[in-house]
Amino acid sequence: MYFVCVVTVLITVGGNLVVMISISHFKQLHSPNNLLVLSLAIVDFLLGVLVLPFNMIRIVEMCWYMGSFYCKLIICFEILFANTSVFHLCFIAIDRYYAVCEPLHYANKINIRVAWIFITIAWVLGALYSFGLLYTRPNDTSIDESFVRLSCEGACSLLYHKIWEYLDALTFFVPCFVMIGIYAHIFTVARNQARLIKIMEDRTFTLKDSTRRAQRNREQKAAKTLGIVMGVFIFCSLPVYIVTMIGTYLNIIIPDKLYDAFLCLAYINSTFNPLIYAFFYPWFRKALKLIVTSKIYHPNSSGMKLYTN
Repeated sequence: MYFVCVVTVLITVGGNLVVMISISHFKQLHSPNNLLVLSLAIVDFLLGVLVLPFNMIRIVEMCWYMGSFYCKLIICFEILFANTSVFHLCFIAIDRYYAVCEPLHYANKINIRVAWIFITIAWVLGALYSFGLLYTRPNDTSIDESFVRLSCEGACSLLYHKIWEYLDALTFFVPCFVMIGIYAHIFTVARNQARLIKIMEDRTFTLKDSTRRAQRNREQKAAKTLGIVMGVFIFCSLPVYIVTMIGTYLNIIIPDKLYDAFLCLAYINSTFNPLIYAFFYPWFRKALKLIVTSKIYHPNSSGMKLYTN
């Protein structure tokens, strides 16, 4: 179990570190969409460094050995990164909507400044929610309305008050429904665009027409890839939210092993993201090769082309 945990942590930290270095270093990747992807990779990277190793030990040992202060800190980080990921994915969906559905207005609507605003909002909202949840929950003494998981003396446990559980559900399910609606519309528009392109294939395209078509295809492929990222996030995170809601609303004690299994699945989402990028993004594979071979240390390496315009 420890071997699996160590491999998971290494892939999570290493994979997201490659995404961070690639987007930060190569100028061609400096776009509003990639800036959001970079910030999401930072979330996953920090989760892999600050939360995964310690919670993996708790899950394997079935006990918490690091004291109440660090328990609260880990819980705070866990909630912060979970909610920040949801907000990032929401803003990425908005970015893809304008890129695919309104390409003529994309440059005016979404730029680097707007991307930074999105990132700031995602982090601030996530921080406010996580710290508010952590520091108001101990004031609740109504055990009957709480769901507590205890595996041993010194366990790192959470008391889920129903009011906070409502908020927790809203911060997950509402953004997820919004994202599903946005991506459904994006893929409908993309399918219609592909049909029009197929009809016009016999036309003689100018170089400008070909460039626009290549750009549109790239935007659609990016939307598809990020839609998969969103789908994997929902698939991995949904079970732990469901069992938590069942335990809170129905006053059912969820078995520790079942809860920990779903919690591990939620953590593994941060491991999947760089693997998805590696599978669908040629620029990620090329950047990884340049990083491994140390070519990014060469002069002017930041100007290397990772994909053709």
